[in-house]
Amino acid sequence: MKFNEHLDLIGLHAFLGASRYHWINYDEDKLVSVFKKYMSIQKGVELHDFAYRCIKLGIKLPRNKKSLNQYVNDAIGYRMIPEQVLFYSENSFGTADAISFKDNFLRIHDLKTGETSVSIKQLEVYAGLFCLEYSINPFNISIELRIYQMDDILIHIPLQKDIQFIMDKIIFFDKKLEKLKMEE
Repeated sequence: MKFNEHLDLIGLHAFLGASRYHWINYDEDKLVSVFKKYMSIQKGVELHDFAYRCIKLGIKLPRNKKSLNQYVNDAIGYRMIPEQVLFYSENSFGTADAISFKDNFLRIHDLKTGETSVSIKQLEVYAGLFCLEYSINPFNISIELRIYQMDDILIHIPLQKDIQFIMDKIIFFDKKLEKLKMEE
């Protein structure tokens, strides 16, 4: 037997596919709920891609209270880099939505497209990763973190000691994970 080739689907997973088999236990209401969440995530990915392109091209959006517009316009205004990977190790890295570092001032912005509550801790981890990657002492810089969500902006000025704590934990846990890998 010759199997059909589906080269365009290699590596992809269908919503009602085998790798996401939990759907077999859903009732109709659960299916609708989970699918709406899935579609919301997909929309968020597309909005992030759109924002990235606007920022890279320097295309500002109409000034209004919409999170996306404020995020894009602020990132352009502050001359931020969109979708910047911050790397400490294979065990610890992440991608900041938008980041800049000028005159010892670190600015990290994050666009949230969902409606669930979020934590500023994610941005504090990005700040820790930035300081680790570029060998910067958090006590020697100023930091501002922003979350753009539901047409509002959460602005947070973290304590340097909190960023140092995260950095120390990353270093400690990274060493622990590397040791565990060697034992395997």
